[in-house]
Amino acid sequence: MAGLEVLYSSVAGSISCPQDAVVCFVHWEMIKSGYRCIGSGDEPRSSDKKSELLPADWSSNKELYSLRYKAKDGDIQLLLKAIAVDSTLIFNLMNSSTQQVSDLTVNISDHVDADQLRNFDSVFKDADSLSEKVKTQLLPSQDRPKGQKTERKSRRDEEEEEQQRRRGEDSDPLRIPNRHPRQGTQPHWPDPMVPPFAAGGADLDPFGSRGSGGMIVDPLRSGYPRSGFDPSSGIPDILPPGAVPPGARFDPFGPVGRHRPGPDPDHMPPPGYDDMFM
Repeated sequence: MAGLEVLYSSVAGSISCPQDAVVCFVHWEMIKSGYRCIGSGDEPRSSDKKSELLPADWSSNKELYSLRYKAKDGDIQLLLKAIAVDSTLIFNLMNSSTQQVSDLTVNISDHVDADQLRNFDSVFKDADSLSEKVKTQLLPSQDRPKGQKTERKSRRDEEEEEQQRRRGEDSDPLRIPNRHPRQGTQPHWPDPMVPPFAAGGADLDPFGSRGSGGMIVDPLRSGYPRSGFDPSSGIPDILPPGAVPPGARFDPFGPVGRHRPGPDPDHMPPPGYDDMFM
């Protein structure tokens, strides 16, 4: 913690509560990361200048701390706010250009001894843990230790995760199937017209392009000798010639012949029947 003692001693007269000590600690972590404090409050001032020290009025409000920082060798500006809530201190750090925000919640009693505020050697408890939290949770991502960056997954790991995800989707009975076809090699489906799957293949060919019809029982393509009856020539008293297109499938809906067998159902009209349109 080289330099923290000098900083703490320079502002010891302004430290009157445990949260002051925590803000001082976080400020020093910002300085070590390459930033300089340019003032307090939310709005810039004409008197702003880069400094490793805290501004004179940095602890005037014990409920809300607001400090502005700028990169030592760049134009990045950060706004640090700390809000006291019961026994915790909530930090928010915002990049003024990108509006990216990071946050950190510190339990004050875990890291500061309230009875040792005037003694730097005893005031901070578990300082290494607090320093690690500030670096990994509060500081901008480019300033975090390299060990905290997420390593890029290998291509094999990504493929295994994708396969596991697909298996999970297929096993979910309540999931709506994806409308988009999956990428990759499609399964090989055998041709139903090629042996040993030729049995019943004609049923899958509705247009008869393979020499047989799509009906299970086709009276015109059953393989048995035909009677010579051609429905396209018409059926006397039933269908006129041309009513059935040549070669079309036709199931006779009545006996073929000029005269119906049996008595004529209209040979004896009912009594008083003299108008067929009644």
